[in-house]
Amino acid sequence: MNFLTRLNNQVTRLLLVLAAVLAFLLCFLVVADVLGRVVFNSPVKGTTEIVSLSIVIICYLQAGFAIRSGGMLHVDMFVSRGGPRAQSLFAALAALAGLVFFSLICWGSVEGLSHAWTSGEFEGEGALRVPVWPARFVLVVGTFVAAFSYLLNLIQHLADAGRGVGPGVIGASH
Repeated sequence: MNFLTRLNNQVTRLLLVLAAVLAFLLCFLVVADVLGRVVFNSPVKGTTEIVSLSIVIICYLQAGFAIRSGGMLHVDMFVSRGGPRAQSLFAALAALAGLVFFSLICWGSVEGLSHAWTSGEFEGEGALRVPVWPARFVLVVGTFVAAFSYLLNLIQHLADAGRGVGPGVIGASH
């Protein structure tokens, strides 16, 4: 299990870095578009399409890291009142819900990826048409990594509950 946890942590960190690089590069595109509009009265063609697809890519690249680092939104108003074992069981239940949620998104997105790839689906009209398959590919990969991260969390929380230990941040500590 330690090998899978370390591998998952490395993959989620790599995807996080890719998301940060993409966000950084998007800053230059937006600045170039604004300068092109204001100074040269000629915006960068396709900026809207590239930015809208890139936002989807960035979100799903970061999902696995957010899960593994404990950064996903959670409410513990009732959970915090229970003992360590109950807290771990509630954390396991939440991980199970996340696993099911992201697994369903992943499973449901494979057909869209296949269609985008085989049909050559594009976003935008006119001078620049942006292919959709990269965003769909990242959606499938990102939701798979997120579901796998929740699976690792589920296993860890169940083990914690068995030992009577409260849940902690899963990422680097385990």
